[in-house]
Amino acid sequence: MAKIFERKGRFMKKALLFPGQGSQSLGMGKELAERFAAARAVFEEVDHALGEKLSAIIFNGPQEALTLTENAQPAIMATSMAALRVLEKETGFKVSAQAAFVAGHSLGEYSALCAAGALSLTDAARLLRVRGKAMQQAVPAGRGAMAALLGVDYALASEIAKEAAGDEVCAVANDNAPGQVVVSGTKAAVERAIEIAKAKGAKRAIMLDVSAPFHCPLMAPAAGIMLDALSAAKISAPCVPLVANVTAKAESDPEIIKRLLVDQVTGMVRWRESVMYLAAEGVTRAVELGNGKVLSGLNKRIAPEMETINVGTPADLEAFVRVE
Repeated sequence: MAKIFERKGRFMKKALLFPGQGSQSLGMGKELAERFAAARAVFEEVDHALGEKLSAIIFNGPQEALTLTENAQPAIMATSMAALRVLEKETGFKVSAQAAFVAGHSLGEYSALCAAGALSLTDAARLLRVRGKAMQQAVPAGRGAMAALLGVDYALASEIAKEAAGDEVCAVANDNAPGQVVVSGTKAAVERAIEIAKAKGAKRAIMLDVSAPFHCPLMAPAAGIMLDALSAAKISAPCVPLVANVTAKAESDPEIIKRLLVDQVTGMVRWRESVMYLAAEGVTRAVELGNGKVLSGLNKRIAPEMETINVGTPADLEAFVRVE
């Protein structure tokens, strides 16, 4: 594959993108692990880092165990990194030489930092296990909720959230793409947001099947836990800049990145603006590494001129080589 890879495509300005929670599915990464030693090594290292066979849950279930936030977060990261390691081994791809930026949606920032050499795989797995547990335990079950507002832009969603909050919590959690915004907060406030959104012309407003109200002020206890965890963690300067969720611009300073990872727990994921930033910086091709095509779908709505390629299976890898 390496010789095939020596085409002009490698000189296009690329960004590597990493998906977040909700992209998990049973069996993800299994084909890669069966066919490539580089992928197996990633899953084995993550298992060792966590002191348990997370890979067995990823490959074989049960679904309920994989869906648990404390499992889903390191599992999604492991699958993304397995895809990247296979890409590197089989094609000679080098992040430092052939990517201009990395970015990840929510937990995907940890995958992005690992890809850029700022965070070790072991540390990424352990931090995400802590993060997952902390986020799950920050709010009692049933007290929080999230809802997707479709056909609503960020400005209107912000108005809706403010009106719905009252003396409770409702905030924009994810500005994902034009016409796709997610709000998060106390259950009653989010239910009010759904009704207000419908009254203001939303195409759809639906409650999401999530275990906690992520990316809103209710996550403050989890942010405190991550402040301690990240203070003790070793984060180096990434070999290419990270486009951070919180700022929607390139960041390379390790101390700033640590602070932003803490802020991200309660703050909004500015994905729409992040992709717009990449496009403005001349990125013409994005590579989504890991399971599913969630980010690819969002990218088409944000920057349709930017081509997005997925690498999560052996077939995806072959397709990547063909277009390169």
